[in-house]
Amino acid sequence: MAKVAGDDAVKAETASILAGYPADRSELINILWELQDRFHHIPKAAIPLAAQKMGISQVDVMETITFYHFFTTAHTGEYTVYLNNSITSRMAGFQKIRDAFEKEAGCSFGETDKDGRIGLFETSCIGMCDQEPSALINGMPFGSLTPFSVERLVKGMREGKSVLELMGVGQDLSSDPHKLARFIAPPNIRRKGPVLLGVGYNMGESIRSALKHKPGEIIDLIKNSNLRGMGGAGFPTALKWQFCASAKGDEKYIVCNADEGEPGTFKDRVLLTEWPARVFEGMAAAAYAVGARQGYLYLRAEYRYLTPHLQRTLDELRKENLLGNSILGKSGFDFDISIRLGAGAYVCGEESALLESLEGKRGEPRNRPPFPVVVGFRGKPTVVNNVETFSLVAQIIKYGGTWFNTLGTAKSVGTKILSVSGDCGRPGVYEVEWGRKVEDLLKMFDAGNAKALQIGGPSGKTISARETARKVCFEDLATGGSMIVFGQERSMPDVAQNFIDFFAEESCGACVPCRAGNPILSDLLKTIREGRGLPEHIDQMVEWANMIKASSRCGLGQSSPNSILTSIEKFKDEYMDRIKKERGALIYDFDIKAAMKESCEVTGRTPSSH
Repeated sequence: MAKVAGDDAVKAETASILAGYPADRSELINILWELQDRFHHIPKAAIPLAAQKMGISQVDVMETITFYHFFTTAHTGEYTVYLNNSITSRMAGFQKIRDAFEKEAGCSFGETDKDGRIGLFETSCIGMCDQEPSALINGMPFGSLTPFSVERLVKGMREGKSVLELMGVGQDLSSDPHKLARFIAPPNIRRKGPVLLGVGYNMGESIRSALKHKPGEIIDLIKNSNLRGMGGAGFPTALKWQFCASAKGDEKYIVCNADEGEPGTFKDRVLLTEWPARVFEGMAAAAYAVGARQGYLYLRAEYRYLTPHLQRTLDELRKENLLGNSILGKSGFDFDISIRLGAGAYVCGEESALLESLEGKRGEPRNRPPFPVVVGFRGKPTVVNNVETFSLVAQIIKYGGTWFNTLGTAKSVGTKILSVSGDCGRPGVYEVEWGRKVEDLLKMFDAGNAKALQIGGPSGKTISARETARKVCFEDLATGGSMIVFGQERSMPDVAQNFIDFFAEESCGACVPCRAGNPILSDLLKTIREGRGLPEHIDQMVEWANMIKASSRCGLGQSSPNSILTSIEKFKDEYMDRIKKERGALIYDFDIKAAMKESCEVTGRTPSSH
């Protein structure tokens, strides 16, 4: 039986952990992670101490704990298993792996075993969709699982092996953070393009190039490149920087959004594994352009294992004076970067929710305006761009905006990194120029049996694989990077169910349309899939979906119904095939007044009186 620490031991250990942090609420999530790692949950005895350190109430601490998926005040076992239940995992054998874990561990999902050693839980996409089925075990990703590998893993847990021992990691790997990161989650780069994946990189080149210009000239350079944000919305990068540079404030911040939580997306993981210094140099260039002195990399919880690799990269940049005070001898150019962790909340991919989380709070989206470039982190002007965007910034500063403009289309310049998964022979990461046709991409992915593609993840669009002439670009099929292939044998209503259940789970709950509407969509879809639906249920789903999109507070609710709407549009026959055709338990022309006639006669009442 695993021992649970007593209150005195908890308080002593908590005090030791807190001593390593400043009294800064933005460190709260990092602190909570240390507590959870140490005790396999967040002990209630630790909460008053954390609150006192941060100068906030215990309720504030509990609000943060309860908001995030990976935090819990209940013991989760010495080995905590989170099995990915996203659609790509289900397509690759999720149920067999789930059954194998329950058989070997001797407990059901949502529970810990009788010894308190192994806890089994489900989670959404962990950024390993090209290597499914996958799971996190004590924060480390295990991909391409089989029932046999599950048996071996559980046996190792029973024997008390470390997670690295379970992975089969030797001393040569464990001592090198970069090699270890590549071993844990292989980059799986399928196509190297001309901008990010196929071009050499030497540390410091971008910052040296940036310092040849004045800050305003850097913004002009990015403007002339026509670079747009790579997170999906495509907002002009230079315009965002210009707003921040012009905003009033004694402090300004640069934040890198490394919270790619969209199921099916994993390209930022590859960039952070292979070229993190380039990302950090892009952040430094932005800081030089807008006058920021501090930057933060907001790293999704599922990529927490990358922290040692990223920290070592930051140390190397500081050693070369590419971060720190008077960077490369430039007086007044002081900039450094810290890593802050997420804890499992898809909504934190939205930039204002991310900033709330960065401040140690619940990741609830803010009302806008004001926008983060005016009132951002700690109420100061803040630039938020994602990993891919900052990587592109570094390359554009090095090679020039004209070079970047020669790639892609007139309205979508440059290249895009795609995360490809699902029913194809070559899942992985691809860099392609914007404007590539669907027909070309399907051939590239070895997806000759494709029926449908999900462009941009669950929040994006479902298209038929027959739409071969359509192009991946902002003016047609915009995407943040996810591309999931579905073969002929897949049921699109089943796919849509997985997607809408994900959004129902991930809603922050701040607004009614999203909080209540997504579960209603889920229930209606389930009714249809189980053969209990009526034709009007499809119409009701469309009505609810449009209402949720029109009235939700942030991008989550505004995009959550997209997969249902577009799959109904493209594959309505599959929905109609599930509709109950026979009379029986369901009667289409049910007349409530006729049904009540006899009881009304007995009681002497009329239907209208009810």
